[in-house]
Order: sequence, then structure tokens, then C-alpha cells
Amino acid sequence: MEVQLLVAWNLRRLRVERGISQDDLALTAGVERAYVGYLERGARNPTIITLEKIATALEVHIAQLFREPDPGEQEPAILKAGRKKKA
Repeated sequence: MEVQLLVAWNLRRLRVERGISQDDLALTAGVERAYVGYLERGARNPTIITLEKIATALEVHIAQLFREPDPGEQEPAILKAGRKKKA
């Protein structure tokens, strides 16, 4: 898998697993929301500094953004649009 697509796959997987919106991730990481969308589509090539900010916001080691998917692993789901209900 091409490295940009690998990062895109893992970024979306980790974000969805945590139930974090693109907006919230962008705010926490200090990047533009649209940029998170570009990264998740593999349309941009992020710097290592940006990857570090995103990994920190996701509370994972940066290496998790480069994990190869397991054979047969399903593409990460899409979160429902809109705001999450407050607890």
C-alpha cells in the first residue's frame, strides 16, 4: 500500500475507533478541518510534524499511523454526520 494511503487508512481507523469527528481532531491537533479530510483521502502529503500532532491528538504513538492493515481487514467505517450527543 502506498504510504499516503496507509496513513489515510490508519488516520481514519483510529479517529473512528475513538468516535472523534474530523472537526474535533483538527481542533485538538491544531490543523485545519479540511486538511484532516484531505489526509483521510490520501490527497495530501503531511509533514512529520503534522503526523506527530495528529498522533498526539489521537493519543497514540506515531508508528500507529503506519500500521499495515491485517489481511481481510475492513475499511474503517464512517461516523454519522452531525454532533454527538452530550453525555
